[in-house]
Amino acid sequence: MGRYRPPAEKSSPYITREGYQTLADELKALWKRRADVTRALTAAAAEGDRSENAEYIYRKKELRGIDRRIRYLQKRLPDLKVVSDPPTDQSMVFFGAWVTLEDDAGVETCYRIVGADEFDPARGWISMDSPMARALMKKTLDDEVRVATPDGDSDYVVIDVRYSAADNC
Repeated sequence: MGRYRPPAEKSSPYITREGYQTLADELKALWKRRADVTRALTAAAAEGDRSENAEYIYRKKELRGIDRRIRYLQKRLPDLKVVSDPPTDQSMVFFGAWVTLEDDAGVETCYRIVGADEFDPARGWISMDSPMARALMKKTLDDEVRVATPDGDSDYVVIDVRYSAADNC
């Protein structure tokens, strides 16, 4: 019997047009990959004893992972709301904004606020459900922001807000 885990909090349904297209492309690629894995699984199953067949066991695990991701994407994609237009007041921080912050030490950091399905810390893309993005929402230029982090509260000043991808950080 498994350990009970409460259901995860629902993430926000918003996503950029590029993010939605990336997920849709991933779903198509997974269906193609699934067909290849199924063929390999069939060939491995034909080899005989399945209990000691490493190829068979590996392909079963791989197929299970692919099916899990396909199921998730098929349920998630219809629920997503694509946000493609910038807000009317582009001086405030909303979904899709590129925000440049300066901390107390004068170090500048740039973030883009995106949906939960497309965050990428390496690119500076943070989920709108993250504590940092929640603190930034509806802030404007020169506003001070306090964010609770595991190391304690951090203070930042908003030094730039823009919605154009051409001049991102």
